[in-house]
Amino acid sequence: MAIRVIQIFTLLLFFGSLSGCGYNSIQQNDEAVNRAWGDLESQLQRRGDLVPNLVATVKGAADFEKETLTAVVEARAKASSVTMTPEMLSDPQAMQRFQSAQGALSSSLSRLLVTVERYPEIKANQNFRDLQNQLEGTENRIAVARQRYNGAVETLNFSIRQFPNSMTNSLLLKLKPREYFKADEASKALPEVKF
Repeated sequence: MAIRVIQIFTLLLFFGSLSGCGYNSIQQNDEAVNRAWGDLESQLQRRGDLVPNLVATVKGAADFEKETLTAVVEARAKASSVTMTPEMLSDPQAMQRFQSAQGALSSSLSRLLVTVERYPEIKANQNFRDLQNQLEGTENRIAVARQRYNGAVETLNFSIRQFPNSMTNSLLLKLKPREYFKADEASKALPEVKF
């Protein structure tokens, strides 16, 4: 009888320790990172979809600098060609390539919008103003999505390093820390516009 009580007690202790191992919370945090990444990709896609309309509107409204428009079109094409999957979020080089492509698009769009200041007829065009407002709203959404993604990454990275979750992760899940979305070095420089 005493042996049976010890076996039941050991079994209860074992299952009690599993509830505190963090398996479920790590899985939940991993899914939160994937969701946040999906939200960020959605906003980046929205920006990519707006760019051709913006370029066409500007192109049709003025005798515009070809190199600026070409830079925007090329940056959009490059940003669209660099893809990331949730499995790649732990790869620093893949994240750097993705961020660099997105930063180049942001930079070229900034140059486009600054250069447009020279053309009052473009600024007065209702279509352009609508597209510019949509693009500004999208850029704000992208900034919020980046912050939410980085918050989810912080939570996941902490949860896989925290004891006893770290043991659960190393034994069962083997998740690697995810990379943060960082500002691209090129985006820190102000766009140069020559008149």
